[in-house]
Amino acid sequence: MRFSEDIKRIRRKAFLTQEDFAKEIGVSFATVNRWETGKAKPNLKTMKLIDAYCKRNSIDFDISEEIAD
Repeated sequence: MRFSEDIKRIRRKAFLTQEDFAKEIGVSFATVNRWETGKAKPNLKTMKLIDAYCKRNSIDFDISEEIAD
């Protein structure tokens, strides 16, 4: 699965808009939008924040697969 699809799946599983998910992670709405459209990927620090968010909310996300890409 591509990262853009992973982010969209995580966000939808949490029933959040892009804007709300951005606030949860601590980035801008535009950043989440770029991730979901495949125009950008987060840095390692932000990837760890996404991983922590998923763990807190019991959402399956394998950060090791994303870092390996």
